[in-house]
Amino acid sequence: MTAIVALNAAVASVEDWIDDLKERLGWRDRERAYQALLATLHALRDDLQRDEAIYLGAQLPAMLRGFYYEGWHPGARPMSRGRAAFLERIHDGVHRDPGVDAEQVARSVFALLAARLPATEVEDAKAGMPQSLHNLWPS
Repeated sequence: MTAIVALNAAVASVEDWIDDLKERLGWRDRERAYQALLATLHALRDDLQRDEAIYLGAQLPAMLRGFYYEGWHPGARPMSRGRAAFLERIHDGVHRDPGVDAEQVARSVFALLAARLPATEVEDAKAGMPQSLHNLWPS
């Protein structure tokens, strides 16, 4: 595979994830769906212990994995801030757009992860989060 073919495949993979999330949310705006995806992945990453955040990130497509790790400081302790702070972080990530329901976004991204990642990784991520966030994941 040539480098440009691999790059195009990586871009297509991220676009596929964004389009999937856009459909789950019932949105037409790809930019907003992209922001919602990253905001939720960053909030999730920051609520997990370092090793669990790394294991989850390793399951993501290559380009999305780069966005997931962007700005992360693995030496920092996980936030474990609870439900309200988690949802607030998502809302901040979509520039406090009043048309965005952060809980709906979290549920949709978690459903996307559950559909696309190995079940064991999803269960490990869920288990590593505060109990108050568990019901945002699909059953």
